[in-house]
This record gives sequence, structure tokens and C-alpha cells, in this order.
Amino acid sequence: MNKLAKKIAVVIGGNGGIGGAISTRFAAEGAVTYATSRALAETAPDVAPETGGGRIIPVYADAGRLSDLTQVFSRIREEQGQIDVLVLNAGISEFSMLGSISEDLFDRTFGLNVKALLFAAQGAIELMSAGGTIVLVGSIADTLGTKGYGVYSASKAAVRSFTRTWANELAPKGIRVNVVSPGPTDTAMMADVSDEIRDSLTRLIPLGRLGRPEEVAAAALFLASDESSFTTGAELCVDGGAAQV
Repeated sequence: MNKLAKKIAVVIGGNGGIGGAISTRFAAEGAVTYATSRALAETAPDVAPETGGGRIIPVYADAGRLSDLTQVFSRIREEQGQIDVLVLNAGISEFSMLGSISEDLFDRTFGLNVKALLFAAQGAIELMSAGGTIVLVGSIADTLGTKGYGVYSASKAAVRSFTRTWANELAPKGIRVNVVSPGPTDTAMMADVSDEIRDSLTRLIPLGRLGRPEEVAAAALFLASDESSFTTGAELCVDGGAAQV
């Protein structure tokens, strides 16, 4: 416990699902955790985790709006003066086969999964110093060819590429950058897919089940903490072996 004691963490897309699990785990490990979401009311109260010395501060923000991101980082600058851990989790996934992909679907997916992550990182590094860590939430889709998810997979391949480049660029500042890539995980996003797709994905997992958000959060904690102090530019897959064997 307390692997993030006295740390200031920001989780972009930190309410519900994987992001919510990460926010809760970080707070339980001692971090003051700003969890952004466009689903939160601006007047939402601070939420204390069940254990640990940290807390969750819900922040209303649409990660796809650069003005919202600017306001988030301005608030943190005023209240905390620094960011120690940044998690970039906001993202969407929509099914569409080649031949029926709309411009709007492409713009939505790349706007949130790629553009928002880029500008969130760019805004946060001004508040980060040596010892800081950035954890991107990718997907094993970055290397797979799942039918109907070409746009989503391409966006996650961009996330993997960002990880390598930013790790190289930020190493002189002492900031580490890594990506945790879940496989199929039992979240609301997965609940939206058809039973046929859900079953087909589960059959591809050697461990025979979907992942849990808490398992991804544990991996994110490792990458965010000093436990991974000599790890940067890496991809940590939490997929039950789906893309590994």
C-alpha cells in the first residue's frame, strides 16, 4: 500500500470502467487523484476510497475539447502546482467494416483516442518534473486485425507509437512513458458489443475469460510507481495471453 503516497495523479477518463478502477487504486495507494469525465457534474464532491490515504477528486471535462483540458491543468496548477502521474485513458470503440466507415466515426475515434491524448500529454508535461510518469491506456488491438474495428485498432496503434516517441523525448527530463494494453475487459464498452463478438473474443483468450478493470489498474499502478523505475517506452499487455501465445 501507499506506493503513490504524496503523489498528485491525473486520470483523463477516470470515471467508470478501467479509468475508474485506476483512479480508485491510485487513491487507495495514497495519491490525490484528479479523475476527469464528461459524465460528472461540475459540483461533484470529493470521493474518498475505501482504503489508503489518498482521495479522488472528480473533475468535469470532455477530453475531446481542448478548452476543457486547459481548464483541468490550470486548476491543478493552482491547487497542487505539479503532476506526478498522468494516465491517458479516454477512448471509444465503434464497430464498422471497411466500406461503411463514415467520416464522422473516423473523426470521433481519432479525435478522442489520439488527438485528445496528445494534447492532454502536452498540457500536463509543463507541470511534470524528474520522476514523473505517464501511463497511456492502449489495447492489444494495436497489433490485431479484428474485423469491424479497423479504425479503433489504428487509433490504438497510434497510442503505442506515441509511447515510444514520448519516452525518447521525455527521458532527458526524467519522465517515464509506458502503455498498458488490455485485452477484452468486462466494462460498459464491452457490454455494448454483440454476444457473438463477445463470445468470439473470449474464445481467443487462453485463460478463458474476460479481464477485470481491477487487473488493468494493477498493471497501471506498476507502471506509475517506482516499482517500474527502469522501464520506459514499454507495452504491458493485460490480456490473458490473447495476443501473446
